[in-house]
Amino acid sequence: MWKRLRDSLARVGRIDQELVRRSAAVRRTPADQGLKQLTRSANHSLLWFACAAVLATRKGAPRRAALRGVVAIAGASATVNLVGKSLFPRRRPAADLMPVRRRLTRRPTSSSFPSGHAASAAAFTTAVTMEHPAAGLALAPVAAAVAYSRVHTGVHWPSDVAVGALIGIGTGLATRRWWPLGQGEPARARQPALVPAITDGAGLTVLVNPGAGVDTEDPEEQIRRRWPRAAVVYPDPDTDLVDQLRGLVDRGAQAPRALGVAGGDGTAAAVSSVAAEYDLPMVLIPAGTLNHFARDVGVRGLDDVAEAVATGDGVLVDLGAVRVDGNPLRWFVNTASLGGYPDMVRLRERLQDRWGKWPAAGMALAKVLARSRPLRMELNGAPHLVWVLFVGNGPYRPKGFAPTSRPKLDTGQLDVRYVRADVRFSRLRFVLAALLGALNHSPTYQHLETSKLDVRVLGSPVAIATDGEVGPEGRHFVFQSQPAALGIYRANPEADSAGSDAGSP
Repeated sequence: MWKRLRDSLARVGRIDQELVRRSAAVRRTPADQGLKQLTRSANHSLLWFACAAVLATRKGAPRRAALRGVVAIAGASATVNLVGKSLFPRRRPAADLMPVRRRLTRRPTSSSFPSGHAASAAAFTTAVTMEHPAAGLALAPVAAAVAYSRVHTGVHWPSDVAVGALIGIGTGLATRRWWPLGQGEPARARQPALVPAITDGAGLTVLVNPGAGVDTEDPEEQIRRRWPRAAVVYPDPDTDLVDQLRGLVDRGAQAPRALGVAGGDGTAAAVSSVAAEYDLPMVLIPAGTLNHFARDVGVRGLDDVAEAVATGDGVLVDLGAVRVDGNPLRWFVNTASLGGYPDMVRLRERLQDRWGKWPAAGMALAKVLARSRPLRMELNGAPHLVWVLFVGNGPYRPKGFAPTSRPKLDTGQLDVRYVRADVRFSRLRFVLAALLGALNHSPTYQHLETSKLDVRVLGSPVAIATDGEVGPEGRHFVFQSQPAALGIYRANPEADSAGSDAGSP
């Protein structure tokens, strides 16, 4: 066996040398200087980070492609540099094999095998293609040129490039294990909802949250252009948002026929709770940072929802609700959680004015993970010790502890996940299983789907977070799914009618 392996490696070496000689024999062309510039631009993946920055300026698939591409680069670079180059040291081609005009001024000194440039190029392009095929198609020739430039400039053997590219492709595809691809289709929902067609905005009241999102643009102008007779209101800082909305609805003959919201998931949750309470349809205008709920419902922007409002098309979706210590229901459209997450939100809010939202979130997460204490609680009467409890409105995917999307909003089920703290080295085991994408096989991670969950905290009261907003503290939390609680304007509900009929009770 070892002799066959040595013979195979010797054969690869001979092929490498022959290919390098043929490349060196190519006559001078303007491409020589261009490939030198291209290979330098890809040092430390700067070229791909620049491409990611451009893609990230557009919402939806381009932004998802950029993020997935950056994640794939990180995985490919770690595999090549920490594993490949450490375990398989190989000398780079001698400089004099290539003409002087092609040689790099500063030749790399690390192991030649495998090529990190080829791995990053292939990883980024593969990941981008999965989310945005058109962008991936445009990037593919650039990635191929970067990979070949390593041979053209004489710093890699062809087999280094080939193996690096395979590592990159594999890493890009492997991101699906932790982060499933978005199907680009709206979640299955009950339909049709009986929603009135509104052409000029008469009877429509839209709440605009100017503090939502990452842009400074106020959507009021676009809303008034679409619906000139709509009533546009802003949150009153001196009044509870839900109470403010109830006051708007309780206006007798002036009461709206539909409620609208332009904001993030927290604002959408407040408006949806009032819309469900008064049996009013909701116009959902994504204007927040992430817009998870709008994305899952299938509303991508104002154009999408305007078409549905004009034609009176809509669907019915489930909502989640929680009752804290017997108080009135607190509604949520995405998730609720107990444990470390509320602490992280509070700490992030204290830090974000100084550091910005995303850096503050990272610092808050690191501190909470290091300092958090487990909660002793009863889940449906059974005792448990947990680090964090997650409750989702409807079944999320993937089934690991990084839920990203919902294919269904009509199941009448809650998605319950928690991390056990009564297992030895539970935090370390949880982190390792999450990194390896093996949470479903870890004893620290538990998952179930149920229509109702009764949680009793044994100890000091704890805060609940719903849709990213910290709520009241309590010891007794009753979570329950509210099937078909909210009508939402959504265009072309016939696209999922077959699935909805099959899944509706």
